[in-house]
Amino acid sequence: MTTKILMVCLGNICRSPTAEAALRHAAAEAGVDVEVDSAGTAAYHVGEPADPRMVDAASGVGMALTSVARQVADADFADFDLIVAMDRSNLEELRRRAPDEAALAKLRLLRDFTDEPGTDVPDPYYGGPEGFAEVVRIVRDGARGILASLPAGSR
Repeated sequence: MTTKILMVCLGNICRSPTAEAALRHAAAEAGVDVEVDSAGTAAYHVGEPADPRMVDAASGVGMALTSVARQVADADFADFDLIVAMDRSNLEELRRRAPDEAALAKLRLLRDFTDEPGTDVPDPYYGGPEGFAEVVRIVRDGARGILASLPAGSR
């Protein structure tokens, strides 16, 4: 059975598309069947590709960012099995928009799947190259944690 996972940040051009690519990459290496997408809680960059600085940082570890930015849709709460926010602010926005308890139960923070639960993935948008490289490291770690958390039948 394929698990459907949505990665979410604010604008869907830095952290969440990188987390999407990291999970897709890790799942392919592990032979795990997952369907992954990403979205933003805001519509700032709808229709745009990932930030070129993030594309460069991800390509340095063999990950391709191919998604196009979109905003979280109401249907996402029903369509995905797990919705993973990059930070607490976006997690709170998702909680606010969740239509019911079942949707709320699907919401998690990415770093809850790492050894730093409750911690945000920092937004690298206004910083230098080191911030983008750090996001790549963090989301790759989170992707491995997500895969390890899936029920045995999903792996």
